[in-house]
Amino acid sequence: MEVHEREVSSPCEGLLVTPVGGGDAAVVVLAGSSGRVERERARILARHGVTALAIRWFGGPGQPAGICEIPLETFTAAVDVLRSAGARRIAVLGVSKGAEAALLTAVHDPRVDVVIAVSPTSRVWCNVGPGRDGRARPYRSSWTWRGEPLPFMPMDDTWTPPEPHGGPVAVRGWYEHSERTFAHLLAETAIPVERTEADILLVAGGDDAMWPSLPYAEELAARRRSSGSPTRLISRDDAGHRTRFPGESPAPPSADHLYGGTPDSDARLGRTAWPLIIEALRG
Repeated sequence: MEVHEREVSSPCEGLLVTPVGGGDAAVVVLAGSSGRVERERARILARHGVTALAIRWFGGPGQPAGICEIPLETFTAAVDVLRSAGARRIAVLGVSKGAEAALLTAVHDPRVDVVIAVSPTSRVWCNVGPGRDGRARPYRSSWTWRGEPLPFMPMDDTWTPPEPHGGPVAVRGWYEHSERTFAHLLAETAIPVERTEADILLVAGGDDAMWPSLPYAEELAARRRSSGSPTRLISRDDAGHRTRFPGESPAPPSADHLYGGTPDSDARLGRTAWPLIIEALRG
């Protein structure tokens, strides 16, 4: 399918890719903590008949350098762009921290019909990197809504990797350790997915070494089921943090099992999830 592309700069910065002939379905595409604009993913989605807007949501001009007190209005502004383009059905697809943002956007914006959360978390976490003031500590919320920071789970900096060696390490244990330390905050920081009427599709790997996304996804699905809300979970026990969808370039190699999984298992999870994602987006 042929597509049209155009750069957008207001009210958000990114790339808008539209199928030739248009369509009713549209999706906001969010990267994780890489901060990149997911151009390739947007193009692939548009070739499947879904208008895709991939945005930069931190690290750009006028934005915090890190994921620190990012206004959720950043994402509702992207919804505005898609609504103004005539979209009838709007989704948000996010990976990792982008999945956290996608779920929270649906909770706060009833115009979101579908969330695709890949390698998600079930709670609001603290900042990753510096805010507008250039400081990464003390910890602050990753997100704000209407100017107010959302309650968040901090990291326990007393954690040390099981085998410290001075290089990059998988940090899943840090998140698990922090939840034990701050267990009294678990309920307060839970993403209230039972409050949104959006359909939710979760994609997670059991070998995720960045954070325990499969247990998080199972928690999200359980809370949704308890409220009678539509939810679907696609998983593979051997997949890691970086699910790859059909047509996407392989993820860059990483050392020391930093993300978990393997290129093969991550691609297998993506191939399994992909037709269900397209079905959910089209409605």
